[in-house]
Amino acid sequence: MKRNDRQQAIMDLLMADREVELDYLADLFSVSKMTIHRDLDELEGAGLLRKIRGGATIEAGTRFESDFRFRELQGAAAKSTIAEAALALVEPGMTVMINDGSMAAVLGRMIPARRPLTVITNNLAVIDVLKAEPGITLIALGGVYSAKFNAFLGKVCEDSLTHLRADIAFISTPAVTGLEVFHMDDEVVRVKRAMMASSGRRCLMVNHLRFGHAALHKLADLHEFDSIITDRLPAADTLDPLRAANLPLTIAHTKEATT
Repeated sequence: MKRNDRQQAIMDLLMADREVELDYLADLFSVSKMTIHRDLDELEGAGLLRKIRGGATIEAGTRFESDFRFRELQGAAAKSTIAEAALALVEPGMTVMINDGSMAAVLGRMIPARRPLTVITNNLAVIDVLKAEPGITLIALGGVYSAKFNAFLGKVCEDSLTHLRADIAFISTPAVTGLEVFHMDDEVVRVKRAMMASSGRRCLMVNHLRFGHAALHKLADLHEFDSIITDRLPAADTLDPLRAANLPLTIAHTKEATT
């Protein structure tokens, strides 16, 4: 089997099982462990997986976020629930910012229901969905394309945002610890911060399973958001501080607003 075909097969296994063992891969493809190590090194260098002791995973860690293609397949029901609640904040005629991420891509597919709208986004999945939609004025942010995040990032993107103003920005995140929001990638953080600075209101969208998890870079304090939407009640040890801080938290699964 050619190297590219073997690496694609490794990714197919990770898609199904989330984690693979090095010994299993060496036996499966009848190659040496060193060959598998090199394959995993290349795939990790491309941002497609994270090497762990004895194998590899596509589960996120504090310094790693799995490729957009894998995140897109995770938690579909939760993403739809959160996106529907976020959509309720949008009114026809608004200018809306949508950031990178697979959850934001779900909101992008729903948002034509609120047309006419102006939508500003760096999310290529959202751009692809909205580019031919009548009643949507689409402002696609340029920059350096990241396949890992399926989005445009970097200085060009950040500078563009300083010349724009939106009614509301929808920001997603993979990690919330205490009263702080985190992300693994500093370039992504800078673009999200620029969107927040250029919007009248800010809505944070976060899966309930992401509470109680940290990542490398701090994105914001929860107090910086006008709305925080999650799909279900987080664990009590993380929910209690949120309620004590009187944060505007909406539990989309039950449509419960905690403030």
